[in-house]
Amino acid sequence: MVTGAGRGIGLHIAKALAAEGARLTLVGRSATLLQQASSACRQAGSPRTDISPRDLTERGALRGLAASIAGQIDVLVNNAGAAPSATLEQTGEVLWEQTFGLNSFAPFVLCKATLPGMLERGWGRVVNVASTAALHGYPYTSAYTASKHALLGLVRAAAVEYGGRGVTVNAVCPGYVDTDMTRRALQRIAEKTGLAPEQARERVLARMPQRRLIRPEEVAEAIVFLMSETAAGVNSTALPLDGGELAS
Repeated sequence: MVTGAGRGIGLHIAKALAAEGARLTLVGRSATLLQQASSACRQAGSPRTDISPRDLTERGALRGLAASIAGQIDVLVNNAGAAPSATLEQTGEVLWEQTFGLNSFAPFVLCKATLPGMLERGWGRVVNVASTAALHGYPYTSAYTASKHALLGLVRAAAVEYGGRGVTVNAVCPGYVDTDMTRRALQRIAEKTGLAPEQARERVLARMPQRRLIRPEEVAEAIVFLMSETAAGVNSTALPLDGGELAS
């Protein structure tokens, strides 16, 4: 199962897993986008692709999804997320709770729903799509950064608890990925700083030794690797995909 699978990184993850022959459940808010994603996954090689249109910020929808998949999922990719931008002073309680709800609470609920079946079968893979913000602080992103730190904490705790029972739990931590979400983030940076959009982009790229955005396909292929038997010994990792940003 892949959450946030209708577009962006999630769609590329779904298609990459489909190419490996995975039977998929795609979760997202838009039924239309999920139907398009399902068609693309079948064309890529998935023998079966189901869709589940749900808003994971709604507790009832989240718990309904958890109940419907209990015991049935071997591979869980928690990709759905939100990246609001605001100073700490401007971050209200509602924004904080909504961001944590999608970025850390939803993965927690879905992990709890899927882990018992994985443990019963003696095999399972959980990958949470975190961010370099799980490893580093960024301005204007207090809710996002805190929620991604929490998500990485969940990864590490679960990996230690279940690593000896055939289940691995890992995170990928992309930097700025070439998606609509990143373009919106760059637009917000431009608005807050008074820079032109291209200047905002150059300011972000200047922190990256490779001077480029990460391609969503790179994130997807990293996740395919973490699902593989080759990666059976990879557990509790936080894999940065940032072009060297955190080292610079």
